[in-house]
Amino acid sequence: MKIVIVGGVAGGASAAARLRRLREDAEIILLERGDYVSFANCGLPYYIGGVIREKSNLTLQTPHSFYQRFRIDVRVQSEGIGIDPKMKLVHIRNIMTGEEYNESYDALILSPGASPILPPLPGVKLPHVFTLRAIPDAQQIKDFIRRSQPKNAVVVGGGYIGVEMAENLKEAGLHVSIVELSDHLIASLDADMAAEVHAACRENGIDLYLSNGVKAIEENKVVLANGALPADLVLLSVGVRPDTDWLKDTGISRNKRGSIVVNERMQTNLPDVYAVGDAVEVTNFVTGAPAFLPLAGPANKQGRIAADVICSLPDRYNGTQGSAILKLFDRSIASTGLNERAAKDAGINYDKTYLFLAPHATYYPGGTNMSIKILWDKKTLRLLGAQIVGLEGVDKRMDVLATAIRFGARVTDLTSLELCYAPPFGSAKDPVNMAGFVAENIITGKMKQFFPEDVDALPRDGSATLLDVRTEQETKHGMIDGFTPIPLDELRDHLEKIPKDKPVYIHCLSGLRSYIACRILSGYGYDCYNLAGGWRLYRLLKEDAAHR
Repeated sequence: MKIVIVGGVAGGASAAARLRRLREDAEIILLERGDYVSFANCGLPYYIGGVIREKSNLTLQTPHSFYQRFRIDVRVQSEGIGIDPKMKLVHIRNIMTGEEYNESYDALILSPGASPILPPLPGVKLPHVFTLRAIPDAQQIKDFIRRSQPKNAVVVGGGYIGVEMAENLKEAGLHVSIVELSDHLIASLDADMAAEVHAACRENGIDLYLSNGVKAIEENKVVLANGALPADLVLLSVGVRPDTDWLKDTGISRNKRGSIVVNERMQTNLPDVYAVGDAVEVTNFVTGAPAFLPLAGPANKQGRIAADVICSLPDRYNGTQGSAILKLFDRSIASTGLNERAAKDAGINYDKTYLFLAPHATYYPGGTNMSIKILWDKKTLRLLGAQIVGLEGVDKRMDVLATAIRFGARVTDLTSLELCYAPPFGSAKDPVNMAGFVAENIITGKMKQFFPEDVDALPRDGSATLLDVRTEQETKHGMIDGFTPIPLDELRDHLEKIPKDKPVYIHCLSGLRSYIACRILSGYGYDCYNLAGGWRLYRLLKEDAAHR
């Protein structure tokens, strides 16, 4: 069997190695248009920022090492330029020499990846404007910083790569601004959770220009829809598009975005042609709808599955749920599954809640609370998605929640998970368990919620009682207008001040003490509502809005 693979990074390299492990007698040819195969493109920002010091650390395999270990014919500087599915030929161009030739195949795997979108703006081709996809791009940026000593960098686009690059450019000594067309960074987060990211950026000296767009790039500035910024270095990070234009006359099925359409066995509509990685349309695991979710983990899994199917193994790809995490200075930011926008777009009747909890036992020194948001389907109780921002323990909890979603857990199933506990590592009731307990209280009617976006519309005319159950010391640092302070531990002594014939809206710092207050008052016949996320989230959103 002869297998040709177009694209030698995540999906293609994984497929090649898996094929060799399954078929020692196969002839495997791996084509890569760049200079490197199997490199860690997710590590590129950290090479620019100096965390990864040696460029060689970014390459997991070289053409020589790939051949030595797997006897795979790796051809760099070689790009696919077309397919003849009837004759089962790949048309190839040697980029260095310009030579074009054909290679026959018994099976063909397409893993061309996705290219950074270059917006049609004046100045995008100026020498101080960059995109980031591969090792040469990172080297160009690093060389430019060393050679030109830029002082002001503008990152256009606030997605994962944009935010990671903003951090690393800051670490490299530049003053950094992020310009984002949306009202918040990190599209997989909701705006309320992104407010934590905005605060982290501002604390570390990164300026944010949200709900703003770039009109033009000039030699030493970026012209915005609203204002202008000095810029000696500009990084364009406005998204990627599947690198599939070379397939347009081949008969292969692509969607409007250009993503290759495949089935669950990574097969295209052409016989013996497979596709994997950032260039393919995937199924959203939670909604079942077509999606574009270019992530390294899924790409590697898809490459393995394509190899299995070629070797007649019964493997299938069951969809992408979008689990991802990034580092921003001392913060970890993670998400999986659906956010609120995606749930609304899918027509799902969902509920949500927030928690603010420590990653390990509070009496053990060093713990800092993490912000957690979860969504679930009101009808089926299926866990739909989660978002976490914190300093430590974020990856552990998000991996548990991502696993729960993958196995179809109900949100109430989180209460029964038996997770590791010792004071340095966790709590007897882990934050994941607590998320389940809170959701269960909501579902069973033990707690009714209201949200930060509801606060300003609450009646201040006496038709409802608004209570702040934080301590006197806490309320000195600020209060929500119209709320009456009664500390939780004094609540039972002041019931005569709270009319029973009016609803009661209660908040504390995070929502825990106000939940206890709600249970106390419910026991006396009151109709109570707890502020999800508490004073902390409300204040964070107000402060974030004030910076706009």
